[in-house]
Amino acid sequence: MADLKERLLPPKPQSAINIREASYRPSASGRQPFQGMDLSGLKKRGQGLRSWIRVDTSGNSQLIEVDKFTMMRRCDLPARDLRLLDPLFVYPSTILGREKAIVVNLEQIRCIITADEVLLLNSLDSYVLQYVVELQRRLTSGVGEVWQSEGPELSRRRSSRGFDNVYGSTSPDYLPFEFRALEVALEAACTFLDSQAAELEIEAYPLLDELTSKISTLNLERVRRLKSRLVALTRRVQKVRDEIEQLMDDDGDMAEMYLTEKKSRMESSVYGDQSLMGLRSNDGLSASAPVSPVSSPPELRRLEKSLSIARSRHESTRSSESTTENIEELEMLLEAYFVLIDSTLNKLTSLKEYIDDTEDFINIQLDNVRNQLIQFELLLTTATFVVAIFGVVAGIFGMNFAIPMFEDPGAFKWVLMITGVSGIIIFCAFVWFFKHRRLMPL
Repeated sequence: MADLKERLLPPKPQSAINIREASYRPSASGRQPFQGMDLSGLKKRGQGLRSWIRVDTSGNSQLIEVDKFTMMRRCDLPARDLRLLDPLFVYPSTILGREKAIVVNLEQIRCIITADEVLLLNSLDSYVLQYVVELQRRLTSGVGEVWQSEGPELSRRRSSRGFDNVYGSTSPDYLPFEFRALEVALEAACTFLDSQAAELEIEAYPLLDELTSKISTLNLERVRRLKSRLVALTRRVQKVRDEIEQLMDDDGDMAEMYLTEKKSRMESSVYGDQSLMGLRSNDGLSASAPVSPVSSPPELRRLEKSLSIARSRHESTRSSESTTENIEELEMLLEAYFVLIDSTLNKLTSLKEYIDDTEDFINIQLDNVRNQLIQFELLLTTATFVVAIFGVVAGIFGMNFAIPMFEDPGAFKWVLMITGVSGIIIFCAFVWFFKHRRLMPL
C-alpha cells in the first residue's frame, strides 16, 4: 500500500509540508503521509487541472493531470455528470450509463469507466487506493477463474456466438472490462456500508439493553444520537439499493452500459466501410467523390448491396443475441450485489425495529410509573378528605355558643371516637368504589 501511495499520489506542495511539519513527521521520501483530503489544494486545482488515477485494461495505473473540458471531450460526458464526481459536493449514489462511459458515484468511489480505462479522482482517500489495488489484482490475476461458477447453458450460448469471428473479434469468456471495474466499485460500496452497519449493530444492542435496565438522561441522549446515525446510514443504503434496482428494471440502461460491445460494433462498421472504399479504389473510383448508381458498374452495385445487406443482417442478429446475453450477464452481476445491499438494509431495518421496540417498552414503563403516581395521588387525596372531616368537627365545636354537651366530661372522647370511625368508614367506602370501578388494582 505504501508503494502504491508513493506511485499514485501527487507530491505535497512545500507550503503544506511546512504548515503541518509541527504535527506530523514526514516520511523518508519527503512526502507527507496520507492524512485525508487537502480541500484547499483541491479547490485550486478545480479551476484548472485535476489529478486523476488512470487504470487501463492491463492493470497498469498512472497519475494524469487533466482539466474538466478535456475530460468531457475524452469521455463524451456533459458537465453535470462530472459534477457528480466532485469530492467537494455531496451527491447521492448514482450509476449512469452514457454512450462511451459509465459514471459511478458510490460512497467514496467516484470514477469514470470506459471500455479501455478507469479514471478516478485523486481525492487522497484510502478507499480509492484500496479500489485501485483490488482492481489491479483482479485484472492481473487472470480471467479463467471469473466464470468458473457459471452455468453450462450460459457457457454454451456464449461459445455458440459465431458472428463475432466474422470481422476478426473473438467473444470473451469473461466479463468485459467495464463490468469488472463496476463490480469492484459495487463490492467496495456494499462492503463499506455493510461494515458500518455491523459497527452500528455492535454499538447499539448493548446500549439499548442498558437503557431498558436503567432509564436515564444520558442513556436517552446516546440512543438519540445512535438513531440519528441509523437513519442517515439507512438512507444511504436505501439509495444504493434503489439505484441497483432501477438499473435491473431498465433493460435499455443495462444495454447502454455494455461499452465493449458498442466499441466492437463501431470498429466493425469502420472496418467494413474501409474495405468497401478499398474495393472502390481498386476499381478506379474516387473514394471522395460520390458514386452514382447509374454510372457504377452493375457488378460493383450488386457487390455493394450484398455487403450492405450482409453487414446489416449480421449487426441486427448479433445485436439481438448479444443484447439479451449481455443484459443477462449484467443483470446477474447487479442481482448479486442487490442481494448483498438488501441484506445490509434488512440488518438496519431490524435494528430500527429493535430501537422502536425498546422505545415502546420504555414508554410502557413510564406509563406504568405514571399510573402508580396517579393511584398514590388518589389515595392521598382521599386521606386528605378524611382528615378534613376532623377539621370540620373541630370548627363546629369551636364556635362561641353554650350547649349542655360542653359540661359533660366524657363528651370529647365520644366526639373523637365517632369522628374517627366515620372517617375510616368514608375512606373504606372510597377505596371500595375505586376497586369497583377498576381505578386501582387493589
